[in-house]
Amino acid sequence: MTRRLPTVVIAALLLAPSVAAQQWPSFRGESASGIADGQHPPLVWNGQTGHHVAWRRPIAGLGHSSPVVWGSRLFVTTAVAPGHDPYLRPGLYGESPENPEDWVHEFRVLCLDKSTGEVLWQRVATAGKPKIPRHVKSSHATPTPATDGQRVVVSFGSEGLFAFDMDGRLLWKVDLGLLDSGAFDAPEIRWGYGSSPVIDQGRVVVLCDENNQSFLAAFDVETGRELWRTLRDEGPTWGTPTVHGGQVIVNGFHHRGGYDLATGAELWRMHGGGDIPIPTPVVADDLAFFSSAHGPERPLVAVRLEARGDVSLAEGETSNRFVAWSLPRRAAYLPTPIVYRGELYVGDDRGVLTTYRAATGEQIYQTRLGGSGGAHSSSPVAAEGNVYFTSEECETHVVEAGPSYRLVATNRVPGVCLASPALSEGTFFLRTSTELWALRGDDPKVPTGSVEDHHLLDQRRLEQAGP
Repeated sequence: MTRRLPTVVIAALLLAPSVAAQQWPSFRGESASGIADGQHPPLVWNGQTGHHVAWRRPIAGLGHSSPVVWGSRLFVTTAVAPGHDPYLRPGLYGESPENPEDWVHEFRVLCLDKSTGEVLWQRVATAGKPKIPRHVKSSHATPTPATDGQRVVVSFGSEGLFAFDMDGRLLWKVDLGLLDSGAFDAPEIRWGYGSSPVIDQGRVVVLCDENNQSFLAAFDVETGRELWRTLRDEGPTWGTPTVHGGQVIVNGFHHRGGYDLATGAELWRMHGGGDIPIPTPVVADDLAFFSSAHGPERPLVAVRLEARGDVSLAEGETSNRFVAWSLPRRAAYLPTPIVYRGELYVGDDRGVLTTYRAATGEQIYQTRLGGSGGAHSSSPVAAEGNVYFTSEECETHVVEAGPSYRLVATNRVPGVCLASPALSEGTFFLRTSTELWALRGDDPKVPTGSVEDHHLLDQRRLEQAGP
């Protein structure tokens, strides 16, 4: 005899996937995957003509944190120095000038209505002169918030870790100490703290790799009580931890590795990385992918999730029991790669895109995005068979996923963009140095050949608008 499920249970089962797909709870979404299939973001937009621009909201101060979304609310952080305009120098350059900004900053958290861009509340988590100077390409609000739908947790590095409820009430704060994230071989060059918090199983996980005593720690999400702290023999890193299946996976120079979420115990480690690791680990198909492109090795590595102990490669090896494959001198410096539909997309800071078969590391193709140069700091996202790459000039190249390169569209909004996008319910949220943009379209699929028509229409609209 077949038992019928109650109507309320059926409704809940049908609703659950769509509700989960609305959320973008931390850096690059769930488990930092960057994927939002079923969301149908626009393929084309134009910031000058307003085509597919749902709203735009000025954000005071300077911050490179990405927006995060839960339900109808969007959260973002910024650092504001009242009476002073922040200086930002994007682009590709080698020198490392500091920008001391020896004046009081307000480290702010903003909550916006996702649909309209209305600011629902704004809080100053703390105020004072920054404890560590920032680089002219960095900000004092670089870490992306994290939310579990009941709380939003924000990190301002040396200024502290803070938790608010969804209505903006401060729940707790934690002093993480002085996090001096400068060059490992020239600590006077301070690039600023960049790792974002992650919430999983009632724990807030933070990676604090810096020039004094690096550590990985977990705090109770309700109270802020420290649950464990694991010291790391590591120099400064800027990637966010990826939590997957009860394992905290982190990038590193001296060693990348995995830790037990419940206890902080080290599960495995692997030596041999780039000396300034920035990209966040990405998990797909029982593999963790690592990229670190500074220094001579520049390894791109795929490690099996069941790795245990020291899994470092012997000299001359490219794989072993726990390392599926590794490729020297193939990694990206700034952007986090993305694995989508069986392929690994590695876009570097110079706009060069290389794709690989995720399972084997076999290269598929390499090209320069959009056929032009330009710096890239933002990490790609993917949805509905397309991968989105945004440059520092706020040009977003939409590339069709697959074994050959096809540029679907190139879209632009005015400004400078170093933050990674967020996706939710058909909206592509893009943060520039001065604004937050909500790009929402009515074209779930643009047929081949029609993208050019959209851009011609945008150009006509621009010409009709006049100077």
